Amino acid sequence: MKSPICDMLGIEFPLLAFSHCRDVVAAVSRAGGFGVLGATTHSPETIEQELKWIDAHTDGKPYGLDVLIPENISTAGEKDVTWKSLEARISPQHRDFTRNLLKKHGVELTTTNVADNQPQPFDAQRALDVLEVSFRHPIKLIANALGVPPKQMIDMGRKHGVPVAALVGSKEHALRQVAAGVDILVAQGTEAGGHCGEVTTMVLVPEVIKAIKPVRDVPVLAAGGIMTGKQMAACMAMGAAGAWTGSVWLATVESETTEIFREKMIAASSRDAVRSKGRTGKPARQLRSVWTDAWDRSPDSPGALPMPLQSIISRDAFNSIDRAAAAGNVQARDLVTYFVGQGVGLIDSVKSAGAVVQEFKEDFADAVEHLNMLMEE
Repeated sequence: MKSPICDMLGIEFPLLAFSHCRDVVAAVSRAGGFGVLGATTHSPETIEQELKWIDAHTDGKPYGLDVLIPENISTAGEKDVTWKSLEARISPQHRDFTRNLLKKHGVELTTTNVADNQPQPFDAQRALDVLEVSFRHPIKLIANALGVPPKQMIDMGRKHGVPVAALVGSKEHALRQVAAGVDILVAQGTEAGGHCGEVTTMVLVPEVIKAIKPVRDVPVLAAGGIMTGKQMAACMAMGAAGAWTGSVWLATVESETTEIFREKMIAASSRDAVRSKGRTGKPARQLRSVWTDAWDRSPDSPGALPMPLQSIISRDAFNSIDRAAAAGNVQARDLVTYFVGQGVGLIDSVKSAGAVVQEFKEDFADAVEHLNMLMEE
């Protein structure tokens, strides 16, 4: 495979797999792809444990790390913001709406005690501290979403000789990232799970490639709705250097998702993956549920709070929902959701991550062979 991504990352097949689950990361890397661990919820202490485990289970194959340092957040510019201080900013109206919504479905909302000094969600310094610890391990990529990585992050990458990637949802975002000095762009279309923009992958990938070409040669990975090797080949035919994937790994045996959510994914269609602010405060694609409908469509909804306040609300809510659903509460199942892209409509079974990588390779080869046959006719 002649792709700049293969050379940069030391891999044989330019398939990157984002996952919050270390088992998925290790399995994908062992199979010839490149696992990327989502480290948003980790502390320096927990990331040390996770990466030590990954090091022991990748057979020396490369892997990377993804953090979330938003540029636009309601607490921007504030210092020493803690989880507890943010809890005090949540209105009684939002708390009551959440509690009553869960109660209607037989779920008791329980709260989790946090330390007085626990940093707010998406805290930039905490993410940088996590990266500092991560460089004690043989990581080969660091990535950031929701904005241009802070200069400290890019400097870290330069210091350790590790490429810095950034996710973008428009050509304007891409140009800002290139100007900031990132090494890899992930052009993520609206089909993607999690935080995403409004432009489709089919349009976004060539638009980004065209926009940055006069500025600097930066490899672009395609992302958003890519569930097969044939889709990956199509994106590379448009000029992408590889694929960044996420949702396809949620339906693997190694994934962190619950059995209930996997069942819901298999039953879902692509139209069931909706963009909602109900989980984080920013538009994020997830499986439609009673939760998303309540926040987005109910006339009684107080409206989602800005990031990170909505994340404070949803953390305890979903911990309570998942426990109730796992205990057999049928009504709680209707509230269950998770970040997933429109490619969910292509999921029909649960497989191992290694098998998914192999299927990508075979599908990709079939697509290339088909194109070659067309060229010969």
